[in-house]
Amino acid sequence: MTDPQRVAVVTGANRGLGRAIATELAERGLRVIITARDAQAADALSRELNEKGLVTSGHQLDVTDPVSVALCFADVGIQQGRLDVLVNNAGIAIDRGQLAAGPDLERVHATMETNLMGAWRCAAAAIVEMRSNGYGRIVNITSHLGSISTMADTNVAYRVSKAGLNALTRILAVELRGTNILVNAVSPGRISTRMAAGETDRTPEQATDTPVWLATLPDDGPTGGLFHNREPLSW
Repeated sequence: MTDPQRVAVVTGANRGLGRAIATELAERGLRVIITARDAQAADALSRELNEKGLVTSGHQLDVTDPVSVALCFADVGIQQGRLDVLVNNAGIAIDRGQLAAGPDLERVHATMETNLMGAWRCAAAAIVEMRSNGYGRIVNITSHLGSISTMADTNVAYRVSKAGLNALTRILAVELRGTNILVNAVSPGRISTRMAAGETDRTPEQATDTPVWLATLPDDGPTGGLFHNREPLSW
C-alpha cells in the first residue's frame, strides 16, 4: 500500500493521460496536485476527484514559464510540506509533417520549450524539495518517436524534444545516484488524446499502468530507464 502521505505533482493533468495518471495516483492514496495552464481547469478536476473522496488540489502551472514553475513548486513545498513524485506529462505535438531541412523554427522552439525545457524546469524545481525529504520519483512521459535506434523523418521537433528528454532522464538518474530519487521515462504508446491524430491503440485509462508503477517504485527500483508496458525500450 502506498504511503498515503506522499505528495505528487502531475503536469498537464486536466485532460488525457495526465488526468488518468493523476486520478490513479489519488486512488492509490497519494495527495495529488493537479496542474494545468488554466487554473480553473485544474481546480475543476480537483473538485471532481475530491467529491469522490480522493485528496487533490489544483494549481496553475505553465511549464514554459520559469516564474510559474518556481511559484508552483514553492507553493507545494510550503503548503504540503513535502514533494515525493513528479510526473512530467505536459507536452505538445504541433509539427506533424515538418522536415528538418525545412523547419518552422517557431514551432520547433515552442515544442522544445514545452516538451524538453518544461520538463527540465519542473524536474530541477522538484529535486530541491525531494532532496530535503531524501525521497523522490520523477517520471518523464516520452514517446517511441524519440528513440534514436528507430529515428525517422517528419515530426522533427517532437522527435528531437523527446530524444532530448530521454537523454535528460539518463543524465539526471546518474547525477542522483545514492539519493533515493529515481528518474525514469515511459512511452505510453498511441493513446486516444488530442495529440494522437486518430492513430490510437488504447485509452488514457488503459495506459496508466507503467507511469504509476514508476511513480511508486520501491527504493531498489530501476532508474535511468525507458519503458513501455513495464518493458525496457531500446534507445
